[in-house]
Amino acid sequence: MEPSRNDLEAKTPPHNIEAEQAVLGAILMDWNAMAEVVSKLTTDRFYSLQNQLVYEALLNLYARGVRGDTLSLVDELTVQGKLEQAGGAGYIASLTEMVPSAANIEHYSDIVLECSTRRELIKIAGELKTMAFERGQEDSKALLDTAEQKIFSLSQRNETTTIYDMKKIIKDDIDLIDKRYKNKNEFTGVPSGFSKLDSMTSGFQKSELIIIGARPAIGKTALALSMMQHIALERNIACGFFSLEMPYESIGMRLLSMSSHVDMSRMRSGWLQKQDFTKIQDAAGRWYSAPLYTVDTPNMRLLDLRAMARRMVANHKVQIIFIDYIGLITTENPNAQVFEQVSEISKSLKALARELAIPIVALCQVSRDAEGNEPNLAQLRGSGSVEQDADVVMFIHRDRKRDEQSAVQEAKIILAKQRNGPTGDIDIMFVPSYSTFANKKDE
Repeated sequence: MEPSRNDLEAKTPPHNIEAEQAVLGAILMDWNAMAEVVSKLTTDRFYSLQNQLVYEALLNLYARGVRGDTLSLVDELTVQGKLEQAGGAGYIASLTEMVPSAANIEHYSDIVLECSTRRELIKIAGELKTMAFERGQEDSKALLDTAEQKIFSLSQRNETTTIYDMKKIIKDDIDLIDKRYKNKNEFTGVPSGFSKLDSMTSGFQKSELIIIGARPAIGKTALALSMMQHIALERNIACGFFSLEMPYESIGMRLLSMSSHVDMSRMRSGWLQKQDFTKIQDAAGRWYSAPLYTVDTPNMRLLDLRAMARRMVANHKVQIIFIDYIGLITTENPNAQVFEQVSEISKSLKALARELAIPIVALCQVSRDAEGNEPNLAQLRGSGSVEQDADVVMFIHRDRKRDEQSAVQEAKIILAKQRNGPTGDIDIMFVPSYSTFANKKDE
């Protein structure tokens, strides 16, 4: 017979008093053991109030550089007026009898951490249950986002800091240098397919927010799709695409036109020749199993985008996400000033890139005074926050007054900001008939 809800709620939370006492006893036996647990265990990780007070006093001694032993610990608790609440001098003295040596302190602290994590999960579940019953205050999507954030925060809290000595650092770096020497065309990040850009950035790096800015109809989406064609189709790297501006059918048509080299206008009108069908079918066959995953919800809410991005990474192993574009994302406070909304979006996207440990490429409009001129950082919409949060900012520049039906046009990627690398201009080509960008012929 399964326990009822009341039985489950009445159960004592997970804990292991013996493991807690073993940790404290090991520290008192060997003060050097404190360094093993100080970055792993905080006071609230202990279940027993007595043990919390003892560990808090030990932390105080450690912070002041005072060696912790039975006598100094009793003195510290006495000064704080917490000795009796911590179990008294007799309890303190008994802690060293709980463990034969300090050798297994890491094992004991792991047990304390495990029990604490389970208690936190129970607490989070209780909070979410309460929120779920209060339907008037939280909708289900907001609740799911809150749940994901709480669980992620808990997993982050359990991460411990590792100290790397120079033997490991040098060994790993030499291995990396050797690997790059043997694979000269490899990049440390996700390659965009544009040779000079990739040589300057070494690909789009994990946890980075990359901004692509341009005036309307200059080719932001075309550049993003050109990059995704290289990433998903040619490199077979799983890629996510949030298209807030155009439906998935239009995206598919543009990708087929780019890959088949069949004029987009002929595909729209239906005036196709027999050889065009062969090219389109061949492109469709290559794209059919390509790892590109698209969401085309217009005016998507920021919390929905975050939740969907997490699902893309978890379910489809997506390694890079493109968002078209920042200005169409809806925040939870639509009545706020535009710059406040843009600031919230850019900070959230940067946090999401770090959380998922993948690059996020977001398209962004630039102000009207960039029309016909080379855009710069000051012309980004919401430039202050976007420029600050972005790791890489690049702009597209081309002369759209030229004949759009010409075979090829000169264009330029202006790499205006790169937190960890050089900046500069990259000359590329724009092919209007396929709405695609490509490397110059001499690259």
